[in-house]
Amino acid sequence: MFDHISIGVRDANASKRFYDAALKPLGYTCLSQSPGSLGYGAQSVALWVNEAARPVPADEKSGLHSCFTAPTRDSVDALHAGAMREGGSDNGAPGLRAAYDENYYAAFVLDPDGYRLEAYCSAAD
Repeated sequence: MFDHISIGVRDANASKRFYDAALKPLGYTCLSQSPGSLGYGAQSVALWVNEAARPVPADEKSGLHSCFTAPTRDSVDALHAGAMREGGSDNGAPGLRAAYDENYYAAFVLDPDGYRLEAYCSAAD
C-alpha cells in the first residue's frame, strides 16, 4: 500500500544511531544519507527520517505507531535491545501478546523523538 513513510526528527545524528541499531536485526539499513536526511530499507528506501523544524509532538494517546515485520522472535528481541542501547525508551518488552493472537510476538519502543515503534513476528517459536 505505501511506497514510503517520512518522519521529522530534531537530530538526525541521534536518530541514525537509534535506527541503525533498531532496524539492523530486521534486515534494514541506511541506504541513503545526506545532511539531515536518512533513508532506510532493504532493497529501496521505505522509511525517511528527516530533520524538521517542527517534528510532530509525541502523544502516547494518539494511537499512532509504526509496526515492522520481524523475521524471527530473536530479531524482535534484538530490535528492542538495540533501541534501548541507542537512546530509545521501552514501551513494551518483547513477548507474546496472546490477546492479539497465540503467536503474536512483539516489542514496543519509543525513538528519541517519542515516535512509537513496534516489531512483530507471527512465526511459532
